[in-house]
Amino acid sequence: QVQLVESGGGLVQPGGSLRVSCAASGSISSIYTMAWYRQTPGKQRELVARITNTGSTIYTDSVKGRFTISRDNAKNTVYLQMNSLKPEDTAVYLCNVVRGFVMYWGQGTQVTVSS
Repeated sequence: QVQLVESGGGLVQPGGSLRVSCAASGSISSIYTMAWYRQTPGKQRELVARITNTGSTIYTDSVKGRFTISRDNAKNTVYLQMNSLKPEDTAVYLCNVVRGFVMYWGQGTQVTVSS
């Protein structure tokens, strides 16, 4: 099976930066899509950013220009560089991998933006 482990979350001041990582392990090929979602209380889980195996990316409008998703296929790791963080970015950030018709989720890492 595939295991996803996120890291890098924490507390950061507004305007600050943070990079979260998601390392995939187990039975997985290099042909898969990786994404970051976030979940806040009272709101539906939303897609933050997505990257395909070829490097194509999409972002939700609220993070465009501030967040950058990238991947290191050799390490089976996806990163989300978050700059100019806002309190509204506070959420549990969840790593997601889609391979074929199977979806895998990490446990999530808490990102809190507060002064």
